[in-house]
This record gives sequence, structure tokens and C-alpha cells, in this order.
Amino acid sequence: MKLLKDILYKVRLVGVIGSTKSSVSSIAFDSRKIERNGLFVATRGTSVDGHQYIDTAIEAGAKAIVCETMPENILSGVTYIQVENSNQALGLIAANFHDNPSSKLKLIGVTGTNGKTTTTSLLFDLFQKLGYKVGLISTVVYKIGEKEIKSTHTTPDAIRLNEFFAQMVEEGCEFCFMEVSSHAIHQGRIEGIEFAGGVFTNITHDHLDYHHSFKEYLGVKKAFFDGLSKDAFAITNADDKNGRVMMQNTKAEVITVALKTEADYRVKVIENQFSGLQLTINGTEVWVKLIGDFNAYNLVSVYAVAKQLHEDELEILTQMSLLNNVEGRFEYIKTPGNVMAIVDYAHTPDALKNVLKTIANIRTGNEKVITVVGCGGDRDKTKRPLMANIACKLSDKVILTSDNPRTENPVTILEEMQAGVEPLDYKKTLTITDRKEAIKTASALAEENDIILVAGKGHENYQEINGERFPFDDLEILSETLKILDK
Repeated sequence: MKLLKDILYKVRLVGVIGSTKSSVSSIAFDSRKIERNGLFVATRGTSVDGHQYIDTAIEAGAKAIVCETMPENILSGVTYIQVENSNQALGLIAANFHDNPSSKLKLIGVTGTNGKTTTTSLLFDLFQKLGYKVGLISTVVYKIGEKEIKSTHTTPDAIRLNEFFAQMVEEGCEFCFMEVSSHAIHQGRIEGIEFAGGVFTNITHDHLDYHHSFKEYLGVKKAFFDGLSKDAFAITNADDKNGRVMMQNTKAEVITVALKTEADYRVKVIENQFSGLQLTINGTEVWVKLIGDFNAYNLVSVYAVAKQLHEDELEILTQMSLLNNVEGRFEYIKTPGNVMAIVDYAHTPDALKNVLKTIANIRTGNEKVITVVGCGGDRDKTKRPLMANIACKLSDKVILTSDNPRTENPVTILEEMQAGVEPLDYKKTLTITDRKEAIKTASALAEENDIILVAGKGHENYQEINGERFPFDDLEILSETLKILDK
């Protein structure tokens, strides 16, 4: 049980009806999860307004309500707390309820359009290899030391997030590496969380279905760095034209990383092959198992974080050379017939371009590149023609197919992708709605030494159609179709 007045610390109050000296047993923003003597926070979502469920929450046992608008029906024995913003209040309340666990960790947040999952996952693996007990919050999985929990969102809701941090503290974790999505920043899920550092990877076209404009998307990402304390550090990609913009108002110590320009941590690619990268970081050579310039950026950010956390340079580089690729990120298999098959999560125009350019840099020129790509339903429609255009420009053969259609008609999605195919590229483009058939067709078209890229879903082991998730694994289907003998 926690005193209401204690868990309301730092929350901007508009008014209170009732006493804040009483105690609550739990907190929830879903009326179905209310416990007896619990606190219900009425938040406004994109499709549901929690204010409509205040009476339901009280019937279920809530003895305190946090809301933006006081209900007309005020019941005795219930405390009503009016706040400016329920979503922000929820973050602060959740942190206070769990005794602010993030302040007891060295928590590093990673934000940007691409590279968040790889950077956080590599940091987790690196710090484990350095001998620490570590936590991870990522798109692929949540980890508390050796314990793994299935990921549901890139950044969980504020209550679950603070519960994870509390468990990490209890388990003796010293560090946590966390993806920070633009949705989480905008919805106040990280309110009340204390970050020891932040990393900006890059920012490109994405989520404009939610943020409406690139300017708004940029501003939301920037808000994360604006909120860092003077005791934190902020690492930014100096090669990204918005890298400096992100840091304009931060109080944190600004650290730069780059591949093309001068920076505090400068990485150079000496050699790029399917077997790995030969790099220099600030003049010191290191070989790593990852591939491509985009991973060089991820790796120099990882190195910079470790250095800012006062780890030994030689030990960092030694352990970095042992790091493996992240699941679903440029994950590849080679057939006995020397066909190279790659699965990647690339689901934005920039990510797809990066992967295809990496393939172009490695290929000898004689092999064909066959790309299978789709776009998700109920998401940013403006990127659909762009992704089809990029696939056509950087591939020898393109098969447009379904990704996760969700509630949209997959045929409509494909028609919108086809709008980006230029007349000269019509002949090398196929459209196959069924994703499994598209992968099978790519495999049938591939000859010795050809390269197949299946983009968009990466680590996902399902396909979402009309609100239902069906088992679907790109890598598994490629393996079956190509009759892989040895992965």
C-alpha cells in the first residue's frame, strides 16, 4: 500500500476532491485490471478515453481516480484528483509507486528511426560480456538478467515499464538499455524515468500516420533529449543533418559519433564482407561479425556509451569483436547452391535503402539481387510508393507482397506501393499478395550466387491479418523453400 500524497509527487494537480492521505494498493489505467483499493488513471488514448470507464473502475474497487475532467457523478469515499495531463501523470505515479527504480539503475535510452533495436541489444550483450547483470527493453524482447519476457511494444506502458525496472533493481542489475519510441515519448510513458544517458541514431521518414508531419515527429524525438539532466550524457549521430538539432536544448553532456565527419568518436570502414566488418574506431582497429555502414554507426554508438560509462577501451573492443548479429537484422543463411538469403526488419525507406546499398557494396556484380518487400497496414501510407521505388532502383528483381496487412485490404496496400514503380522498372516487378508464395517465387527465381532479401518483418514470427496473428517466420519459410542443409 502507498499513500496517495506520496505517489502524486511532482504531478501537476488542478484540483482534488477527497483525501490524499489514504493509501492505494495498486495502479491501473485499464478498468478491467483494477484491484480493490486501487488507483485508476483515466487516460485518453487514440481510440479509447478512460474517462468513460471511471464508474466501471469504482465498481471494480477503485478508491481513487486520476482524471483530466472531473466526472459529474462524485461518490463519497472516493478521492478524485484532477490533473493537466493524465498520460504524463501516469508516468510519474508509476515511478513513485515503485520508489523510482530507474534512479537506482544506469539507464540508457536509445531513440531514432532506425538502429534502436540493434544498438540496445548489442549494448546488453556487450555489458553482459563485461561481467555485469543487465536489463533490456527492446522491440524484440524484454530481459531482466537471464530472464526473458516476450515484447509487446517497443516501449511498454508506464506501469509495466516501472515494474520491469523494479524487478531489475531487485535482481541486482546495474545497467539497463532501452529503446525509446516516439509514441512512448508523446504518450508520456517515460515521464518520471531518470536516464543516465541517451543515444540518437538517426531520423528519417516513419510514423507520419501518427505524428502527421515530419516536423512534429522530429520535435517529439527531440523532447527526449530536452528532458535529460545535466548529469547525463547525450550521444548524437553527427552525420545526420538533424543530429545537432536534437541537442539544441539538452542540459546533458553532448558527445558526437560519425562515419563521414569529425566527431568525438569516429568510425571508419576498412573492409565490408558477408563475414563481417573491419573497422577503426578513433584509430584503433577492430573486426566485428556485423555487416554494413549502418551497423558501423550502431557499433560506434555502442563503443561511445561504454566509454562514457567508464569501461576500458581494450576490453570494450575485445568484447565487441565477439558480438553476434541481432535476430532479424541482416540475418542470413547460405544454401549449398550458394544462394545467399537475407531477412531484415527494414520497414522504412531509409532502412531498406541501407540494407540494399550494403548488399550492393558486397556483391561482385555478377549475381542478381531479388527483393521481397511489403508495407504494413494501418500505418504510414506515404512511405509505400517510396519503398517500392527504392527496391526497384537497387534490385534486379522485386516481388511486392503483404507484410502485416492488419485491418487493411492487402491488395490496396500493394496498389499504393505500385504507384512508386517507374515505367522502366515494370518488367522486373512482380506482385504476389500471399507472402509465402512471394518468398517461394523468389527462391525459385534464384540461381547460383544470387542474393535474396526478404524485408519488413525481420524477427517477427507472425503475420497479422484482420486483428488475428497467424504463425509466420520469413527465415523459416526461406529455409524450407531453399532446402537449407546447413544454416
